[in-house]
Amino acid sequence: MTPPSSGADGGLWGPIADTPLPQHPWGAPWLMTLFPPVPLRSGSVTVLIRGFVADVGCELLYRNEEPGPVEAVFVFPVDAEVAVYAFQARLGGTCIQAQLCEKKQAQELYGDALAGGQSSFLLQQEGTGGDVFSCSLGNLPPGEEAALTLRYVCELPLEPDGASRYMLPAMLRPRYTPHGETHRSPPGVPQVPQGELPYTLNLSVTLQSPHGIDRMLSNCPLSPLREVTVSVAPQMSLSEAPPWDRDVELLVYYAEPHKPSAVLEAGLPGVEPGSLMGDPAVMVTLLPSLPEVVPGQSSAGEFIFLLDRSSSMACPMDRLDHSRQRIDSAKETLVLLLKSLPLGCYFNIYSFGSWFESFYPQSVGYTQQTMAESLHHVQQLQANMGGTEILAPLRAIYRSPCLDGHPRQLFVFTDGEVGNTQDIITEVQRHQGAHRCFSFGIGEGASTALIKGIAWAAGGSAEFITGQDRMQPKALQSLKRALQPAVTGISLSWDLPPGMEAALLGRGPEVIFPGQRCLIYAQLHGQPQPPDTAMGGVTLQYRIQDQTYKETLQFPLQPQDGDRLPIHRLAAKSLLLELEGAVDTGSEGDQRRVLETSLSSGVVCSLTAYVGVVTERTQPVQGPLVRWGIPLTGNPGGVGGGPQVGRGTWGRGAACGWGESPLLRLVSLQNADGSWDLDPRLAAALGVSETDDVAPGVWATVLAVVWLHGRAAGQRDEWELLEAKAVVWVRGRAGEMGECLEAANTLLGCTVGPAVFGL
Repeated sequence: MTPPSSGADGGLWGPIADTPLPQHPWGAPWLMTLFPPVPLRSGSVTVLIRGFVADVGCELLYRNEEPGPVEAVFVFPVDAEVAVYAFQARLGGTCIQAQLCEKKQAQELYGDALAGGQSSFLLQQEGTGGDVFSCSLGNLPPGEEAALTLRYVCELPLEPDGASRYMLPAMLRPRYTPHGETHRSPPGVPQVPQGELPYTLNLSVTLQSPHGIDRMLSNCPLSPLREVTVSVAPQMSLSEAPPWDRDVELLVYYAEPHKPSAVLEAGLPGVEPGSLMGDPAVMVTLLPSLPEVVPGQSSAGEFIFLLDRSSSMACPMDRLDHSRQRIDSAKETLVLLLKSLPLGCYFNIYSFGSWFESFYPQSVGYTQQTMAESLHHVQQLQANMGGTEILAPLRAIYRSPCLDGHPRQLFVFTDGEVGNTQDIITEVQRHQGAHRCFSFGIGEGASTALIKGIAWAAGGSAEFITGQDRMQPKALQSLKRALQPAVTGISLSWDLPPGMEAALLGRGPEVIFPGQRCLIYAQLHGQPQPPDTAMGGVTLQYRIQDQTYKETLQFPLQPQDGDRLPIHRLAAKSLLLELEGAVDTGSEGDQRRVLETSLSSGVVCSLTAYVGVVTERTQPVQGPLVRWGIPLTGNPGGVGGGPQVGRGTWGRGAACGWGESPLLRLVSLQNADGSWDLDPRLAAALGVSETDDVAPGVWATVLAVVWLHGRAAGQRDEWELLEAKAVVWVRGRAGEMGECLEAANTLLGCTVGPAVFGL
């Protein structure tokens, strides 16, 4: 993500101002005529960031301005890995804590309360994906207000530049469901044009970190604090309320983001020792140092790219810039990926919507001819294939036999709005031993359950591209991971005092890539002796080819006290994710353990829900109940994409036909072996004139490499792999290279030395 410009202090913020409701050019009455008063008036989100964990409270304020009672239903997305652990309501000065029950029991209690004229509220997970929740408030009397507050805790992912990212998801757009299947989100939620939702959102953030806070940035406007003191937890807010239909993203930069750490949290007072919530829980953060394979050394691999061409891919990447469509960004990314593949590998490209297509019946060898043919086909791709049905092309890929000596690497690009998430994850997991899967969620609203689920199921990694993010650096980073040899023999061992032992919670590290954090959760049994000075340790061991590596961390065994227990909640969620994956097999023991873990920790899962009933009223609520679906911003084009259009911005640039980016114009001219030909198109891309004084191929390739280092240094992540191919090609012609390098530097005004070419 390229951070937006921040306040003068680097992004620490000040108070938030009230933001008026959006106005239509014809005046406020227009909105209220088309959409009568809706119960939801505002949302208020408070975020406490402690290191790499965010504890979030979200308050939804409702007011019934109808003459009779209403039921309000609000559907919203969260990350599939967040732990929702508390729910309460405040009505007429009374605060009611919801109780976590089995989902069927909670739904019955809610329904009975409504039938009896009592106010009630319900929070439940929709479906099995874990990234969609619904919040229902029933029998809100006329003229009354109610504030519903839910709490959740989540990990903060680490960005390539070292930033920890917190994202408050945009409003849910309806997920595409394949033909013949039932829509899994509550139906009947009205859609309104962008910017015309009749409710607002406020957000405030508090930072506490032992890592030292460097700065904080956001994709929303910031206002600086009057005084910045990192020793005191800074509090900050958005300078204006963001729209509900845009992800709010915060980037926190720590002084030591890669430092290994352990957070030990005391158990809940009064809870029996030996239980999940009664014992201390520890979260260990490790960043393994992996030796990277030099790009261009290996030619092995079968690379399959699966591209979403549903109509929703015609939507803009960023609502602030409607000129750039998701499909355009994906196509440019495919160009860079194709150019960066090693000579001698195999590849194929599939695209899908309501049906699917492939460039070749089987994967083909990577040659100049197949690369050129594929680039031509990529240029013609449009977002015109209807819905988002990914299961059929996946099955077709898995039916294709693997190639001996060429490990299969699958890259999936989708905006991820599907209703059969678990079926897709199960299909990928069924073939996990035959490939690695790298997934990319494009645009706001992509399902985290789908994108993360298929990556985890096949030992790959997941990336999300929203707002003004560039897809290319993240895709090339994943390609570099795919070119690395697999890490095997991953194991954990604990070094604890006598009388203590650790029980791993959830899945331990199963996949390790360079630059990725390993988060480990464990429950600690027993008491250390002596308690005040005792130390614990954990060792992560793994193998790369024939070499064994170890990462060890020592940490004190004096737990931190607290009432919210974020580490326990995240540990419980990690365990639930693992257990729920086995529930579909029909194991009663697994289902019972899911319920026990959810109910004891307070973390909602697919089998439980929060329910509360207001029993203080002496008289039941009178009158027929009107059901309201809280309006969401409309998805341009409707469910699963829009009208099947083929328009785009592709081919508006130079004669090479690959857009207006100077880097992309240069890359599109590179040969499969890494070289460039000296011709007028290259001269135009580089801004130089042709010359016949030196060997044309060497001269052209050296010129291109020098241009990359001198003119596109800030985009190194995008051209590093294809430049490595060029260097290998040039080094085979070292006798001609020296004169070319000196001339290229002079011509382009650069100072690139021979070390770039390994000489």
